Amino acid sequence: MHMASKRKIIITVAQTGNFQGKAQNPNLPEQPNEIIQSAYDCYNAGAAIVHIHARDKAGNSCNDPKVFAEINTGVRAKCSIITQNSTAPATKPGSEADDGVQLLYDDSIRDALPEMCSLDTSLITTVWGDLSFIYRWERPWLVKQAKRMMELGIKPEIEVFNPSSIEEVFGILAPQGVFPEPVSLTFVMGMNKVSQGAISYSQLNHDHMINLLPKDRYVNWSTMAIAANQLPGVTYGMLKGGNVRVGMEDNIYYSHGRLAKSNAELVERMVRIIRELEMEIATPEEAREILKLKPLK
Repeated sequence: MHMASKRKIIITVAQTGNFQGKAQNPNLPEQPNEIIQSAYDCYNAGAAIVHIHARDKAGNSCNDPKVFAEINTGVRAKCSIITQNSTAPATKPGSEADDGVQLLYDDSIRDALPEMCSLDTSLITTVWGDLSFIYRWERPWLVKQAKRMMELGIKPEIEVFNPSSIEEVFGILAPQGVFPEPVSLTFVMGMNKVSQGAISYSQLNHDHMINLLPKDRYVNWSTMAIAANQLPGVTYGMLKGGNVRVGMEDNIYYSHGRLAKSNAELVERMVRIIRELEMEIATPEEAREILKLKPLK
């Protein structure tokens, strides 16, 4: 009897983020050497993509292209995990949308670019401590950055924080030819306490977001859910046909009241769940094929 091949799930690990730090979980990697080692550990645990944020020497979020280049180069020297750099502006006073995409315009790091970059597409206001940001991720700006990514051979990973953004991506932006198939898209769910305009996590909201995806486009989608919703949210998304994202950017806890010891620990648990559900993890090489990324040289 021929066994049907198991569905392959792409695991993205988001290790650092812009918000939490060692004060909240001392195991969260902040400096390039820590981020590189954590990425390698997560690769060995089963992650196919590493979502990378940069921090300065003091551990504050930053958008310095040279820090990204150091991390990208270090990760690539260790393993074949797919590098995905964040283009979210750092959480510091006066931060603007353009700050987040500096790495796309710095010729000095051309040899250390990532394979993918995030592209946030929702008009949201974010409040963090005493800081408040309105990021002007407007239509012309988004098209410009997506075209720049295409020029550089970088695949955009589209992040949507609410249902209207899905309609925006496929109704307004995609017809301009900026998101080659398969479109890579992540539902960002549960950011509503921090970001005005973001949707909370519930299965009802999740189903609604999934139902808005176009049936005539090949969309490779994933779910990220914040804090206690991470595990149930990404597992539910996987059962509905999506991929998963885990890591300390989205949740610094392993279980209620118990801080995660490492990002790899969160990846390892996801791998166990995927296999218990009779699915299999995609290797970085398989993920490149699925996402139509160039093979590594």
